[in-house]
Amino acid sequence: MEQHTTSQQSGNWQQALREAFTEPRALLHYLELDPDLPLLAARDLRHFRLRVPRGFAARMNKADPNDPLFLQVWPAPAEATPQAGFELDAVGDSLAARTPNLLHKYHGRALLITTGACAVHCRYCFRRHFDYHESTDKRWTQALEMVARDATISELILSGGDPLSLSNQRLAALFGAAARIPHLVRIRIHTRQAVVLPERIDTELLGLLEALPMQKVCVIHANHAREIDANVSQALQAIARTGTTLLNQSVLLRRINDSAQALVSLSERLFSCGVLPYYVHQLDRVQGSAHFEVPDDQARKIMEEVSAQLPGYLVPRLAREIAGEPGKTLISW
Repeated sequence: MEQHTTSQQSGNWQQALREAFTEPRALLHYLELDPDLPLLAARDLRHFRLRVPRGFAARMNKADPNDPLFLQVWPAPAEATPQAGFELDAVGDSLAARTPNLLHKYHGRALLITTGACAVHCRYCFRRHFDYHESTDKRWTQALEMVARDATISELILSGGDPLSLSNQRLAALFGAAARIPHLVRIRIHTRQAVVLPERIDTELLGLLEALPMQKVCVIHANHAREIDANVSQALQAIARTGTTLLNQSVLLRRINDSAQALVSLSERLFSCGVLPYYVHQLDRVQGSAHFEVPDDQARKIMEEVSAQLPGYLVPRLAREIAGEPGKTLISW
């Protein structure tokens, strides 16, 4: 097996995760921001706490409350303001559940909710209200038995939370179980950890990916070019060397990446690391996220400008997920 190296030694990611910022005032102090910056009330914050890896915080501009990375993670008071049309289950996960943690929305693909844990708590998260108590190893077995009985499913999607929050030992068991299902030809991992916690891409994980005897796709989640520093770039290129196809999904977010310049820079930066821009999603309308929404007309204008500046293969598709539809709904411009 090819020897893999990353910028971090194996095992460091758990320590980095333990050291993440979880107290809002500590994050403000580190970023040299006003300690009285408006904050979501404690009674509301309990349900979806702040979590920011220190390495991700280090990429934020200090003394700048409008930094696009900071705005993604800061629990603003606007989260508690009710808005019509914003729901607990914005994408119809409950309607698609075949077991408590197996979703079957689209033909040929099934999605396994592996864990509720994430390295970062993005404030626009569409599963911020999801009940993760059923995401256990026992439930995985039940879900994979159901996949094994359905020969129409050729792709298993690992999601969460973030599947790379699992230990390498648990991932090895999960990969092994999936590889034993003969009609599965692809495994797809949706993760933000490669971006916010590049330490997670350790030698052991890379070996597991390389050893998988099926097609491998890793869909990362970056919204802004400044999220991708040298350590992230190194981690992404290491994943690519395992024979894994790398794609990126972004969310179009007000005041964060709602400009052609921001999206063009992101696409260029991604491709320099071996990642192909895939989707720009219109916001999933989950309760607490309304202040991030960008209107469709504005989104179309932005993407028209992006398309005029980039080759077609670097232009992500603008899409929305609509509960009950047989696939993502593309938004033309």
